[in-house]
Amino acid sequence: MAKRVAVVLAGCGVFDGSEIHEASAVLVHLSREGAQAEVYAPNIPQMHVVDHVKGQPAPEQRNVLVESARIARGNIKDLAELDITGLDALIIPGGFGVAKNLSTWATQGKNCSVSKEVEDVLRAFHAAHKPIGLCCISPVLAAKIFPGCEVTVGHDTECEQWPYAKTAEAMKELGCRHVNSQVTEVHVDTRNRLVTTSAFMCNALIHDIHDGIGKMVREVLRLA
Repeated sequence: MAKRVAVVLAGCGVFDGSEIHEASAVLVHLSREGAQAEVYAPNIPQMHVVDHVKGQPAPEQRNVLVESARIARGNIKDLAELDITGLDALIIPGGFGVAKNLSTWATQGKNCSVSKEVEDVLRAFHAAHKPIGLCCISPVLAAKIFPGCEVTVGHDTECEQWPYAKTAEAMKELGCRHVNSQVTEVHVDTRNRLVTTSAFMCNALIHDIHDGIGKMVREVLRLA
């Protein structure tokens, strides 16, 4: 039978929701591997809305579930309805929505809180020893919830190629082990059954990001 994978989104758009290319890559690679994606998002207001042309906040309000439905082509469920029974794995793409809507990392860094619904889902999959795939900024969720875990967000030295490398230092301060990696690589924490890859934490060609996410998906399915 096809493996069933929960994919949790955080809105629609890199600056205030899920990174669309990452979410699409996850869905494409799950399909290619013969797995069944079940898409969820929390039914909550976004932290704010960003005009993606101007790169500035816009004076309006949007809902995370409603916006995520754009990526899921309407085939989406409220995260509150997620039941891990029958599900084999969990994947959370990146985008600033992870740090703004699924947690408060964007404003509080390592002192952030994770949305209760999101934390409950992560803990449920972890307790059931079901694999969790995280890319781009979403490994910060694991760093906050699972002390001592091993993850990657790419590199820990900031430069033009790795503009968000300070994230790795903050994660280390939370007690997790950060493993430097290239954008086409993944890191597998076998003890915690976590698979992470850097994606758009790196200024890289989009096909390299797509390939790295493909490796993440395949490793998640291998562990499932």
